[in-house]
Amino acid sequence: MIIRCDNCSVSLQLDETKVPAGNFTVRCPRCQNLLRVQKDASGKGLSTVQQLEANKPAPAAADGSQQFAAKESELQINAALKSLLGALQKESKTIETSAEDTEKPRRILLCLGQHLDETAKLLASNGYKVYIAQTPAQANERLREGKVEILMFSPDFAPEHGGAAVIQQKANALYSSERRRLYLISLEETGQTMNAHEAFLRNLNLIVNTNDLKQLPLILNRTLNDFNDLYNYFNRASNAEPI
Repeated sequence: MIIRCDNCSVSLQLDETKVPAGNFTVRCPRCQNLLRVQKDASGKGLSTVQQLEANKPAPAAADGSQQFAAKESELQINAALKSLLGALQKESKTIETSAEDTEKPRRILLCLGQHLDETAKLLASNGYKVYIAQTPAQANERLREGKVEILMFSPDFAPEHGGAAVIQQKANALYSSERRRLYLISLEETGQTMNAHEAFLRNLNLIVNTNDLKQLPLILNRTLNDFNDLYNYFNRASNAEPI
């Protein structure tokens, strides 16, 4: 049986005679990631091709794609104009920019259960590029690209794959430099919205109660701005873009 790690993509050869009867977990010898091996109806592990298909990156939602493209294009034009202005005004030490100049369209990866459709439509209508993962593997493949810096998950995400636990485990295993570039949000029926202390204890950036879901764009705008303000000088020193 050949299985593929959804974290480092290494392929592992397992002896069919030594694997358990049902689904099981195995630790990747390269990255120490726990792999949940799923079996088909015949009791055999999925083929490598099937695994690659199942582990394809989380697809983007169709809603809001035009608004996002327009916003991203506007940001690129503003950046080009800013560079041109800087070249023309060499004597000027600083160039004033408006809030609109620094505002950028954001990409968010959703790993949700019951509230997936509602959340995706809400964020897409507010200019977000929304990606939807059905499994932790799809989420990992999308994050691997490095373009998605916001991840929102819920306790009922892909329970058959240990979804929420896998997402939290991945976040906990990140190096500090990587963790700083991932804004992790938990959407849940318990917990207080924007409770910074609780979020810190659970290695999250934000907790959102489902009762406050309709205010999610406003909550994100406020908390992301606060987060970027916190790391403003650090991002400048490391030449990193704000989230």
